[in-house]
Parts: sequence; C-alpha cells; structure tokens
Amino acid sequence: MAEQSVIVRLAQRRDFQFELQFDGGVPTLLADEPPPLGQALGPSPVQLLAAAVGNCLSDSLLFALRKYKQQPEPISAEVRADLDRNAQGRLRVVGLDVTLALGVPAEAIEHLERVLTQFEGFCTVTQSIAPAIPVAVSVLDAQGARLK
Repeated sequence: MAEQSVIVRLAQRRDFQFELQFDGGVPTLLADEPPPLGQALGPSPVQLLAAAVGNCLSDSLLFALRKYKQQPEPISAEVRADLDRNAQGRLRVVGLDVTLALGVPAEAIEHLERVLTQFEGFCTVTQSIAPAIPVAVSVLDAQGARLK
C-alpha cells in the first residue's frame, strides 16, 4: 500500500482540451495539445512533464539550501524536453535538460558543494522518471558561472 496518494482529475472540455482538477483548492488548469491536434490553449502533456521536473528540482535545490539556512532566491529554471521517434515511429521524450539558476553569486552560499551533490536525490518526480528518461541537470549562479 502506498504511503501517500495524489489524485488529479481530468475532464475533457472538447477535442484534446482537458481540465485538470487538483485537490486542496488548487486552481483548475487547462491542458491542450499543440496544432494540428489541439489549439495550444494550455500546456501540452510534454510541457507539463518538463514543468514538473523543473519545478521539483527547483524545490529540491531550495530545500537543500534552506537546510543550511541559505537564501538563494530567486531561483529560476529552464527545461528542454527532447523528443524523437521510437522504432515504431511514435514520438517519445528521450531526454530532459534542466538548467537551474541561483539568484545570488556562488560566494554568497555556504555548504554549496554539499548541496550540489545531494539536492537531486530529494526530487520525487525526477528520481521517479530518471530510469526511463535521462535527465541532465546544470546549476548556475547569478553571474552565470556553472556550478554543476
């Protein structure tokens, strides 16, 4: 039996548009496929996957830094989802490239090396999908220096 469950309800609005309903008072979100299937009136499933990975890694980095009482804000992220066709010609996400950026220079953060070696392990989403989809993670400081 699972320790926890998260439920998301999807209801078709029309064609490839679905309303995503979340528990806990979270606002409803409209998801839609890009043309020619949909009208791109909301994020696509691939965009939602990329957003989930980027959001989870950003949260994990912030969590790890705050364990040491550090203030890295504002953290930002960019996620590139690479798609390719499999042997059957079906489109698949074949990799995710995530760049996280701290809002401060590296010198302003204590215990940074330790944080950089452990924060990915806190990310529920990335650790769950990584066996199937390669996820490359980079971290930059506010001056653009690559830290990881």
